[in-house]
Amino acid sequence: MRSAELIELWRGNQRESLHLGHAVVCDRHGVVEAWGSPSEIIFPRSSCKMVQALPLIESGAADDARLTERQLALACASHSGARIHVDAVDEWIRAMDISESDFRCGSHMPQDKDENRRLTCSDESPCQLHNNCSGKHAGFLTLNRKLGGGSEYVDPDHPVQQAVRSAFEEVTGETSPGYGIDGCSAPNWSCSLEGLGRAMAAFANPAQDRRGQAMQRLVDAMRAHPEMVAGEGRACTRLMRATGGRVAAKTGAEAVYVAILPEMGLGIALKVLDGGTRASEAAITALLVHLGVLDKADPTVGKLLTGPMKNWRGMVTGELRPAPGFPV
Repeated sequence: MRSAELIELWRGNQRESLHLGHAVVCDRHGVVEAWGSPSEIIFPRSSCKMVQALPLIESGAADDARLTERQLALACASHSGARIHVDAVDEWIRAMDISESDFRCGSHMPQDKDENRRLTCSDESPCQLHNNCSGKHAGFLTLNRKLGGGSEYVDPDHPVQQAVRSAFEEVTGETSPGYGIDGCSAPNWSCSLEGLGRAMAAFANPAQDRRGQAMQRLVDAMRAHPEMVAGEGRACTRLMRATGGRVAAKTGAEAVYVAILPEMGLGIALKVLDGGTRASEAAITALLVHLGVLDKADPTVGKLLTGPMKNWRGMVTGELRPAPGFPV
């Protein structure tokens, strides 16, 4: 099946741009609704961090370290590097006698404006705790202490990453065809869009077993602490707040987005082919409205999907729209 038209950009009375992609809504058994091809093989990127965090809980490492719900949310995060994120990771690793030099994610300037300004004005360099994946890596290091692996925990053959791969393949119901190296240096296993959607549905309607309990804890943590999953002004945080905690939402690089809908037992997964974040944010918003968990009149919908686009003078220049056949 070919890709579907998902999101359009209109300027004046003319369609200026078009974002193509694939999207699925799944329950535990498979696809309920689809646009484009459910069998499309993708890298889920950071959208699957809750899957990558499963071994942290299932192994007992999270309980051994007495991780809080807030820290579990951080393990699933692509955070903005604000002080609340950096300080929380620092507190986590200090309690475990782990140092910043043990991380293998690298450093970058934070997305958070206040922390970015502080570093810039003080001529201070960012550290690895500012990396948007530092919560995930704190989880990897915590798991590694339990497993007794070597220091290079991001190597694909390392026990940490093999545990992640095993969990990933089990919850997607697929043998991954391969991996790529993510921005944070960890392997990212590929799967079909349907497999990713089915995994999110499993988180939405977890089984009453050890894995299901781990899934429930991660989803509850994300919904209770949306500010830790992304940050102020970020789409994941805004969407979780706008839905009143009815949804756990998670973005991934190159325009992947997932959502977990516990009340409905559904999972959403989508991929915009051009990698455009504005389109993936608009598309996930449209699907949440379509499924009735997000009010169309909520300001977040206007911000991410239906609101006018303005130029530097404040003039309305265009608007995003769901393409014909894609719901809102």
